[in-house]
Amino acid sequence: MKKMEFWNKNLGKRALRVLSKIVVATALLAIAAIVITSISPIYNFKAAQPFSGPDIYNPYADFDSLNGWKRANFHTHTRVEGFNNECDYWPAEVLATYESLGYDIVTFSNHNEQTLHPKGEAHQSNGYEHGCNLFKYHKLTYGANDVWHFDHIFPIFASQKQFQLSQLSDNADIVQLNHPLRTPTLSKSQLEKLSGYKLIELDSGKSTENEYWDWALSAGRYSFGVANDDLHYPNQSNKIAIRCNFLCTPTTEYKDVLAALKKGCFYSMRLPDYGNGDWTIKREKNKAVPYIKDISLNDGVISIRFSEPASLIKMTGQNHTTLATVEMCDSIAYEIKAADPYARATAYFPNGEVIYTNPFARYDASLQASPFDEELPQVNIFLTILFNLLLLALCVGDGYLLYKYIIKR
Repeated sequence: MKKMEFWNKNLGKRALRVLSKIVVATALLAIAAIVITSISPIYNFKAAQPFSGPDIYNPYADFDSLNGWKRANFHTHTRVEGFNNECDYWPAEVLATYESLGYDIVTFSNHNEQTLHPKGEAHQSNGYEHGCNLFKYHKLTYGANDVWHFDHIFPIFASQKQFQLSQLSDNADIVQLNHPLRTPTLSKSQLEKLSGYKLIELDSGKSTENEYWDWALSAGRYSFGVANDDLHYPNQSNKIAIRCNFLCTPTTEYKDVLAALKKGCFYSMRLPDYGNGDWTIKREKNKAVPYIKDISLNDGVISIRFSEPASLIKMTGQNHTTLATVEMCDSIAYEIKAADPYARATAYFPNGEVIYTNPFARYDASLQASPFDEELPQVNIFLTILFNLLLLALCVGDGYLLYKYIIKR
């Protein structure tokens, strides 16, 4: 009996020892993975500088009413081959649902995977959503040559985020910063520093103000705003056709879509879930939403006319300041003042629709083609070596602990 108790006691101790080793080994391996994937250059970020110059960039200079507006969603998940599925429906099924709701353009953005477009090569964007990290720091690429798989498990620092943007922009036609409001570590100070993206997602559902866009714009980081469903559930009416973009483009082919995205000749929109689950009403209402009839810049005056009266139209500028408002009106005209680095419009409609225009911003046309700063931040060699040596030391120390307390024992 005593032998049995002794054996049971020993067995319990052994089991506890094995379990503790497993827990410690798992923790040490997790730390090693985080440290190894934290490698990054350290950048010298340019100081925040409001837009300035004698000229005003007009993103709608190519607006042509004959082309009309074509409706698009760019952040779309579908079923894919393999196990990494975030949607139960194949690309053709998702596309058909969008088309039934009045959409003309749909591009696919599955995580770290380029998805073939059902309509063929002319509509192929070669896009994908980069990022599988724990803080949801996701970017969307358009026209990528291939998929870049590296990611930081914990992308905390601005330099880590900039490293990803720099690498992606070198390998794609254009890069989009996804859902900033749902990226916990993407702070105001970081948005004031980061560059390398030309599109930023607006209105993630928490706010229609998009103040974070103004943080970046006020620091001189120019970008166009896009509103996307970030679709995962095309069978749920409150998840699809609640955000969209309207592009002034002659066709729905990728080459024309890209041209509009690069110049900014589009506006984005938030929509209610028409019908609240009644798909017949949702389809009907989605085909008759308010739209911009005309938008122009003449002698420094922004003029916008909508298809129907808005409850409120406001112009927003530097530091998220309201520059002008009109109520119960279908148009607004605003003269950009000498002290205005930029101005953008937001229109709120009685049924819950919201339209966002791209910003008109100051720049010097003799020096640059647009307010975009095409020169990415420079790497600080000394700090880069120091930072990555520190990571190496942490990795070696972690490996030593793993050997000493797990393998050796």
